[in-house]
Amino acid sequence: MIYSLLVLAAPTSGHASLTAARFAQAVVARGHQLKRVFFLDDGALTGLAGTITPQDEASALAQWQQLGANHEVELILCISSALKRGVLDATEAERYERNTATMHPDFELGGLGLLVEAMQTSDRLITFGQ
Repeated sequence: MIYSLLVLAAPTSGHASLTAARFAQAVVARGHQLKRVFFLDDGALTGLAGTITPQDEASALAQWQQLGANHEVELILCISSALKRGVLDATEAERYERNTATMHPDFELGGLGLLVEAMQTSDRLITFGQ
């Protein structure tokens, strides 16, 4: 089965992002394909490079990084959501004349078309957050 995920919640607002990461790990562990994870609205904050998780808490960012690296899962931040929240890759930082990129390099910026394409080509789209 082919899955795609939509993450709407920030990693610091409850457990939705962490639950999504754990669900994603379970999907690939059971031999299913995880096509894409699309981070929309506050979910785009997941790709913020400067996030520091307290030592006694699980890091959603670290789990997404591991998933992307080990299973070649696309981690896409909605470009509009990311820009509104100050999450910029090098290209957007230059475009908006900012000193530095703030997006973690394991993530990519993309438009809503990638979400629509994931919906059309996946058997299931699972949403986390509100």
